[in-house]
Amino acid sequence: DILKGQISVVKNAFKESMLEASENLAFETAQHYKDRLDLLEKFQSKSEIVNTKIQQSDTFTIIKSEKYAYVNYMYLTEGNIRVSETFAIQTKLDESEKEVLEYVIPIIREKYQSTAKEIYSNFEADIWEDAVLMVPKIGDKKKLVELSLKNALFYKKAKEVNREEYKTKVNPVLAQLKEDLRLNYLPSHIECFDNSNIQGTNPVAAMVCFINGKPAKKEYRHYNIKTVLGPDDFSSMTEIVSRRYRRLIDEDKPFPNLIVIDGGKGQLSAACKALQELGIYGKIPIIGIAKKLEEIYYPEDSIPLHISKKSSSLKLLQFLRDEAHRFAISFHRQKRSKQAIQSELDSIKGLGPKTKEILFKHLKTINNIKEADEYMLADIIGKSKASLLINSFKKKGNPT
Repeated sequence: DILKGQISVVKNAFKESMLEASENLAFETAQHYKDRLDLLEKFQSKSEIVNTKIQQSDTFTIIKSEKYAYVNYMYLTEGNIRVSETFAIQTKLDESEKEVLEYVIPIIREKYQSTAKEIYSNFEADIWEDAVLMVPKIGDKKKLVELSLKNALFYKKAKEVNREEYKTKVNPVLAQLKEDLRLNYLPSHIECFDNSNIQGTNPVAAMVCFINGKPAKKEYRHYNIKTVLGPDDFSSMTEIVSRRYRRLIDEDKPFPNLIVIDGGKGQLSAACKALQELGIYGKIPIIGIAKKLEEIYYPEDSIPLHISKKSSSLKLLQFLRDEAHRFAISFHRQKRSKQAIQSELDSIKGLGPKTKEILFKHLKTINNIKEADEYMLADIIGKSKASLLINSFKKKGNPT
């Protein structure tokens, strides 16, 4: 009962036992209960926060910031605070203090199984429960609200300090990379470029972006090579780097802190040419990473830098390079696959672009089209075209 805050129950029990012992002339036992009563009085006087006349109540106070609402809850019984907890609630629709309170009060009361009939707060709210919410203006109840408000305020300040510290916390891997590459700024925004063409077909390229040392996949970009004929990796690199940073200039967006090129001196020189043509060469640090010996090349420097194989910064650069390569290769495969599918259906005379579009809409892949029977195909594109398609596949050695 003491731990639940129900001290009066215990005091009454001790008083009854003390009087009973006294009536039976058991004075030592009566003294024992009197000592217990004195201890309870001292304990209660030290833990008493407000007037003991406030038997049982809940206090909810709220402070709002731009994105969060901070709600402090205190449960009081017999003048003692038994529960005090503050909650941070992320707001999404610019909810008012009243709306937030109306949402959280039933949830918190249910969590702590509170049956208090009186609720004190610093804001008016409509509570659909068997309780009355009031905003005290004077007296001990107002002091209770002020204490709760202080709890919410301290919690809010602590959370905001933690968020600021998290924002400014330096990533140790990026700090190591800054030191290894002798950069002036922390490379919190890195972009890496890679080309991909197999036997000169379907030349494509990719750019991957890392923010604070982690992939920012929404910023990844694919590129179809537009101005280069044949397998010319250097010219392709010049084109994609030029297109990327021309766009950032036109859209007035910030440049990365570091550009990484997958390749050695030749690839790096091609990328630098694009930056020179745009008038931004020297404004963005740029390096090339050659795969064989993991050498780091700087523009206009024939001697490569070797970073320790155990260094976390080299591992990050390898991750960047491998991610750019993976992204470029996957795009290259998609393009080749699509081209192969289109050429296979294009060779069938009498099958127009609309028919092919309908087929792929329903069956998704060329294998599904080949495996479909004539009845299914007839439902999708009609009997005559289904028969045309089936006969064509049979001639090519792909009978359904």
